[in-house]
Amino acid sequence: MKAFYKKYILNFKRPSGTSRGVLTEKETWFLILEANGRYGIGECGLLRTLSIDDVESYEEQLKWTCNHIDLGKHELLKRLTTYPSIQFGIEQAFLSLASPDPFVLFPSEFVSANSPVSINGLIWMGDEGFMHRQIIQKLKEGFRCIKMKIGAIDFDTEVALLASIRKKYSEDEIELRVDANGAFEPSNALEKLKVLSKFGIHSIEQPIKSGQTTEMAKLCRVSPLPIALDEELIGVLDVAKKRALLQNIRPHYIILKPSLIGGYKGSSEWIRIAEELKVKWWVTSALESNIGLNAIAQWTYTLQSEMPQGLGTGGLYTNNFKSPLTVADGKLYYNAKKHWKNKLIENLCT
Repeated sequence: MKAFYKKYILNFKRPSGTSRGVLTEKETWFLILEANGRYGIGECGLLRTLSIDDVESYEEQLKWTCNHIDLGKHELLKRLTTYPSIQFGIEQAFLSLASPDPFVLFPSEFVSANSPVSINGLIWMGDEGFMHRQIIQKLKEGFRCIKMKIGAIDFDTEVALLASIRKKYSEDEIELRVDANGAFEPSNALEKLKVLSKFGIHSIEQPIKSGQTTEMAKLCRVSPLPIALDEELIGVLDVAKKRALLQNIRPHYIILKPSLIGGYKGSSEWIRIAEELKVKWWVTSALESNIGLNAIAQWTYTLQSEMPQGLGTGGLYTNNFKSPLTVADGKLYYNAKKHWKNKLIENLCT
């Protein structure tokens, strides 16, 4: 077996705002395996400034992985615990290589019978007009669950936007989720949550920055809004520490981003602990290309969750890989009539 890697820069169609700044491009890496004339491909979805494996030695670690690929999947996963995005790329690549179709990692009705995964529509941060236009567009596209990123513009403006949505659409018509990406201060978070609770919000992701366990636990006890942990899960690698975190904070939800928390294996550990503690969860992509999104979506379908998932739509980038993934009526489909083969993917594998 041979292994090699390639770096790829995804270009956003338009600058996309988060509480950490505006993104114009997204760096990602692909791990490719070759054996007996066949290929397996996995995406190592590094997310700069957020991934714990955002380190100078990242490429060196990819090189080491390729040079030691004969150790096998399980041994590599054990040795790469501090590189969750590479762990996920390894899981994908080995599944891809073993499959008759390198892009079908989890055979199911998702890939064979056009059975969809319900997803939320994501509203990116920006000025009031831009955010409002996105909301209108998502509703036209049939989304009935909308996730709005907040924390980058004036809070009163964001509240006015939420009020305008609720004035037109009831909680039965539109489920609203908000993601603060840690933008609130512990000193004012509760007051802001009280304001947001007036608008029938389903949940708020990461109201304060991660690492403030005591403050987050207190918020979860008194918040009028259900709180979902997101960044809080990143970097918690040991199973016992995962359990302790959820036991101490007692969130209402956790959000699983496989690229950031150790792929399928790491995400499955969180799910098992969460379900034991009666904590609900959903899966979210993390700006991967369509290759990584496909790997997450197929796995997510097998979990058979009834909640809308936070999966991307593949439409953010100008140079994404053409794929069978399509979005209609607020759901993600795998259209088997479409094909993966195109020059971009061929270039990755040569």
